[in-house]
Amino acid sequence: MNIVLLIAQLILGIVFLITGFGKIIAYRHLKKFVEARTKGPPIGIPPKQAAIIGVSEVIWGSGEILPIHFSHYPFLVALVCSALLALSMMGATYYHMKRKETAAPSICLFLLACFIIVGRWPWWG
Repeated sequence: MNIVLLIAQLILGIVFLITGFGKIIAYRHLKKFVEARTKGPPIGIPPKQAAIIGVSEVIWGSGEILPIHFSHYPFLVALVCSALLALSMMGATYYHMKRKETAAPSICLFLLACFIIVGRWPWWG
């Protein structure tokens, strides 16, 4: 079970590192692409707020990957980062549903974070 949890943490961490760096580096290009692709209302997130979201995703995503080797209590760091990512995905699901877009990726990442939370709980894992 530990191997499955490590793989889930790596997947979740890599996904959030990629999306976080995308929001930090190329938000304006992503905004134009998404607004051209969908017929919903324009994206109402200013670049500074997107950068803050991106930095938090990078921190929490790296928190999923790095504690595997660098922490005395890796389960605790993974629990906290997974909980923060799950909360973030709840907000992202609401945001995408409000824009009448598919929320399936956000829901899948939420469920993956919940899987890690349950698996890394101290008296279960």
